[in-house]
Amino acid sequence: MNSHLPPLLDASTSALATTGPTPAQPLALDEHLELHGLSRRRFLQFATSITAAMGLPATMTDQVLAAVEQQAAAGPARPPVIWLHFQECTGCTESLLRATHPTVEGLILDLISLDYSETLLAAAGHQAEQALHDSLTKHQGGFVLVVEGSVPTADNGNFCKVAGKTPQQMLHEIAPHAIAAIAIGSCASWGGVQSAAPNPTGAIGLQEALNLYQITKTDGAALPVINLPGCPASPYNILSTVLYNLTLKQLPELDAQQRPKFAYGRLIHENCERRPHFDAGRFAEEFGDDGHRQGWCLYKLGCKGPETYANCPVIEFGDVGGNTWPVGIGHPCFGCAEQGVGFHKPLHEQAKNVSLTSPSIFPGIITEHPGGATLTSAAVAGAIGGGALVYALGANSKLKALEEAEAQAAAQQSSAVSDA
Repeated sequence: MNSHLPPLLDASTSALATTGPTPAQPLALDEHLELHGLSRRRFLQFATSITAAMGLPATMTDQVLAAVEQQAAAGPARPPVIWLHFQECTGCTESLLRATHPTVEGLILDLISLDYSETLLAAAGHQAEQALHDSLTKHQGGFVLVVEGSVPTADNGNFCKVAGKTPQQMLHEIAPHAIAAIAIGSCASWGGVQSAAPNPTGAIGLQEALNLYQITKTDGAALPVINLPGCPASPYNILSTVLYNLTLKQLPELDAQQRPKFAYGRLIHENCERRPHFDAGRFAEEFGDDGHRQGWCLYKLGCKGPETYANCPVIEFGDVGGNTWPVGIGHPCFGCAEQGVGFHKPLHEQAKNVSLTSPSIFPGIITEHPGGATLTSAAVAGAIGGGALVYALGANSKLKALEEAEAQAAAQQSSAVSDA
């Protein structure tokens, strides 16, 4: 864990305390749940799933529950957040607006205090800027800075202005007073689509901008930055980051690119439902062919899953049912969460296999191997050899079911021919 970093969202810190009248009797968690039409059972299911999403053992579910309950009982003392928008399409905020467990209003009204957001503020113009000024004055050194969008460096940043100020000016004024920063989306993490060649605006990510313009905290220390890449970033990754800190009072463990390992610690390829076909050599050769229609691996169509770290296959998108993520609906992974891949590599260029190397010749799909080994057992052996032991049982069952379906179809076709 990054224990040397300061707590990110500790509602007990005096700098986070809010003024104003305090309710004589704060609502209990059960009362909050009833108020929002959420059953206790559904809430327990949410706590269990979010604990798993954060990479924590199931035994810590009670701690997650306690952290949320404590936050609910804290009443108005919610961690303040200032959310800035630079060069971006607002897709990450739009994704957050569609979250359902909890909803965006549950996040910004119950768990955090969203003091400023150019997209979600009810105020406008001078009133909006006054809200920003008031939060900065009130929460010096105690708020979290969230940045969505890249920072333009060309033409002194004049490609992007809010209230007459460039991103550079806003970062100089705001970032030194934050306790930590979250770069949400690939644009804020490392430039995103704006940074693709020829990059006319000179777009870069938040961390690079802080380094370039030598922006530090007021005490001269580096401002901790958490990158949550994706196009858009999953709303549950930012929610999990917040809850992780509320539970453990520290930042989650980060990888070399400052991404939380609980969300970006494994390759998409490792958890993809099409992985069994990769190991068996079943590939879609072009969009719409038989392999594509049967759900075979999209590697040859340019899927970047083998070189992209993200939890997309696990959490999916949109909360509208299973397989709601690009590969699930038949499109190759674009690699949007990986620096130097999304927006930089051609769409149909085959990915670099980070964890394993594909053999040049795959076994035939219906071939029986020496010693009586079937395709199913060979695929499982390949999965184990590739370091994906946790996936092996799933691969076995999927391939076995597919072989049985093919055998049944062949038998029916043969019977039809005989009858004719």
